[in-house]
Amino acid sequence: MQKHAFGSLFPVTTLTLGGGGLGMLWGQTTFDECVAAVHDAVKAGINLLDLAPRYGDGKAEQVVGEAFGGRVPEGVYITSKCNLGNPPADQVLSIFRQSIETSLRLLRRDRLDIFFLHSNIAPDGHVMWNAPDVSRLTPLSLYRSHVRDAMEALKQEGLIAAWGVTGIGHPDAIIEILQEGPKPAAVQCIANLLDSPGGLKFYPGPTKPRAVMAMARANGVGIMGIRAVQAGALTAAIDRDLPADHPEVLDYHKAAGFRALCAEIGEDPAIVAHRYALGLDIDTLVLGVKNRAELAGCIAAAAAGPLPADVVARIDASVAG
Repeated sequence: MQKHAFGSLFPVTTLTLGGGGLGMLWGQTTFDECVAAVHDAVKAGINLLDLAPRYGDGKAEQVVGEAFGGRVPEGVYITSKCNLGNPPADQVLSIFRQSIETSLRLLRRDRLDIFFLHSNIAPDGHVMWNAPDVSRLTPLSLYRSHVRDAMEALKQEGLIAAWGVTGIGHPDAIIEILQEGPKPAAVQCIANLLDSPGGLKFYPGPTKPRAVMAMARANGVGIMGIRAVQAGALTAAIDRDLPADHPEVLDYHKAAGFRALCAEIGEDPAIVAHRYALGLDIDTLVLGVKNRAELAGCIAAAAAGPLPADVVARIDASVAG
């Protein structure tokens, strides 16, 4: 599989195997099937596995630990994440350390290649803080005063090789921090044809993922595209029960014209959605697959490459408004 520059980090393959499917968050699968999917991904050349302890309460990291017995093949890299929230400042480092140690135990490893702040970074005093549940929010001021220093300290200790942020917080805050030092080595950006984070959006107004990508590119930060099929909203059918007002269900209805276009051209919406995402300004696309069949389809999409410009234009028109 083709490799690309990845900021200041190692060359990364076009596709990254994500942990959501391996953690059994995106519909039914089995532990053994997920282990087999990990093996197939690495055999196909994928060199980055993107995990987190929250993916299935540790199941995704257990899957990878079982797949390799702690002996990850040379040239394969592993990430993990922490949803920090808004703790007292003097607890930031210990919360990160505990999260990393949990991941390493499940993975049977002694270091993470990249460790991501998985919280939504929120400007202090923003309307985001008026939501009923703010457990996924981390104040921009705390990021500046303690998060970056804690990440750098963990690098110095050797528990992590690099750190990054998940760019699902307020886009203006993400754009700001990508210009400030010490910079994250990588950022995870929404990369789908709706520009939608779905249920991960906790702020009013536009999402601006393509502006986040552009700022990351301008500052030498590696870019990982996430949610290419928007948690199932851009597939033929959502494969789990969700309430009618769930953001993913609303996005599924918004994408009706996209699915009609896919039917017209005789293509699987999930494959087309992945190819669309691969045409965005990213270094690697994180897959949410939960089995070998879904993985094979994504590998085929990567082999086919980005969509022709005229098809992209038709897709954009189908979801406009």
